[in-house]
Amino acid sequence: MKRFSLAAVLAAALVAVPAAANAHMFGAHDAGFVHGFTHPLGGLDHLMAMVAVGLWAAQRGGKALWALPAAFVAAMIGGGLMGAAGVALPAVELGIALSVVALGALIAVQSRLPLAASVGVVALFALFHGHAHGAEMPEAAAPLLYGAGFALATALLHGAGVAAALALRGWSRGRIGAALLRGLGAVIGLGGVALVALG
Repeated sequence: MKRFSLAAVLAAALVAVPAAANAHMFGAHDAGFVHGFTHPLGGLDHLMAMVAVGLWAAQRGGKALWALPAAFVAAMIGGGLMGAAGVALPAVELGIALSVVALGALIAVQSRLPLAASVGVVALFALFHGHAHGAEMPEAAAPLLYGAGFALATALLHGAGVAAALALRGWSRGRIGAALLRGLGAVIGLGGVALVALG
């Protein structure tokens, strides 16, 4: 029951934070925060990848539970700085779409890559997501608030994925939940294939 409550709290936070930002809680530069926060929420590719990181982290458990989301957020900020500075990164949109394919597949096969390799995979894909955020930052936005916005939204999406996976783990002593989680990974991966095909 507590796991479902956590999922409800995270979902409420995803709804409440942009509303609070729109209520001008961040002063003259609130547009930077709002744009940053809503950017990951505005694209299905970003949403699927960031939730997938949380799903995979919870599926792996142990140190991966915090290491994978932390690596993604850190590398994404680095990619965002690159994008904002105009540093080129090849095939950004393809990299984002492939991240959805790969993360979904890793969940579907219940991958047990070594932790260091898992962190590396997540960080590599995060660079592409971050670059897109930084490159698309509005000129008038305050960079720090914009970065804080997209980092917070990303962390909340990771949290939503973790909460969903932990909730599924409790179903039928985990057997059905584990199968559903793998199925969800397959759906995410196929969604990524569709993004690659349409891109």
